[in-house]
Amino acid sequence: MSRFRSVQMDEAVVARLVSGDRDAQEAVYRAFADAVYTLAKRVLNDAALAEEATQDTFVDVIEGVGALERPSALATWIRAIAVNQCLMRLRSPWHKRRQVLEEEERLASTGAASAGVANDGDGVDRALDVELALARLPADARLVVWMHCVEGYTHEEIGAAFGRTASFSKSKLARAYRALSSNQPKTTRQTAGRQRTSRRGNHESAATATIAACAS
Repeated sequence: MSRFRSVQMDEAVVARLVSGDRDAQEAVYRAFADAVYTLAKRVLNDAALAEEATQDTFVDVIEGVGALERPSALATWIRAIAVNQCLMRLRSPWHKRRQVLEEEERLASTGAASAGVANDGDGVDRALDVELALARLPADARLVVWMHCVEGYTHEEIGAAFGRTASFSKSKLARAYRALSSNQPKTTRQTAGRQRTSRRGNHESAATATIAACAS
């Protein structure tokens, strides 16, 4: 479940936020900081960058709150600002170079990682598997997965956020499903292979389970 959707903010507080009230600014920050940081950390895969994106998100919130048309849309509006902050960082030349290095490291470690077999009964191990699986995705794929599977964005909305089409989002998500499925523990993949379901269904089931665990 999206952490943004779970936040309930009194409209009176939002009205005070619009008027520049400092206490209201602090209240909104406390209410949404965890959701913003979680999104940024999952997408950027870097705690320092996530902290930076979180701080810049709330600077934009305070400075641009006059553009908020409806108090009830506060969570959606803050979420959109957080996504834009992540996109800005993903598009930077420094981050693109970092992605190349991360991909080289991922490919180098694939063989060693595939040799291990996780214990399906160990919740801690499974949580670590989920964390590693999502981290191995390219940064733009992580953002597409998070936006679609956790935040509930449509493919059209995701495409627009990237300045692309819905087909871009669908393609990225399909590749991410395949990657997440291939990163499942060996015993889980064997069990899934015995099920008489379509290949696409297997990919989406594995990915959905992974993202549900990531969002918990």
